[in-house]
Amino acid sequence: MNDLMTARGLSSEASGPAIDVLLVEDDEGDVLMIREAFELRGPNSRLHVVNDGIEAVAFLRRQAGYGDVPRPQLILLDLNMPRMDGREVLAEVKTDPDLTSIPVVVLTTSAAQEDIQSSYSLHANAYVTKPADLDEFMTAVGKVDDFFGATASLPE
Repeated sequence: MNDLMTARGLSSEASGPAIDVLLVEDDEGDVLMIREAFELRGPNSRLHVVNDGIEAVAFLRRQAGYGDVPRPQLILLDLNMPRMDGREVLAEVKTDPDLTSIPVVVLTTSAAQEDIQSSYSLHANAYVTKPADLDEFMTAVGKVDDFFGATASLPE
């Protein structure tokens, strides 16, 4: 497994305490790949998954069955989802004084400049386009985890 991780540019070394990451993603295939990328990296992050924006807001506000969940230190957010899309979630998070300090990384298939611009206008902390290639996808997720899980200082 270490050879596979090295080939994908991943590290199995956890540096620092594990962080809680909320993944907001409706595509089950992407959820599986992101979960695999995090698992390959070791115990650096704990991944929590919700499938749409309404569930994300309930998770973040600890409502509707999410009363005992941890506050995430990072949100990975897809833009195009049913019921409440990622732009709406981003607007909710960045205008709520209790949530605004949580970094949000938009992780989406869209490379459209209007989506990139609108995400940064809504105060996304980063915008990452999901690569179509599996190895590149795993590497991109690993780099996000490296930066926010080991390099950046996050609010508690």
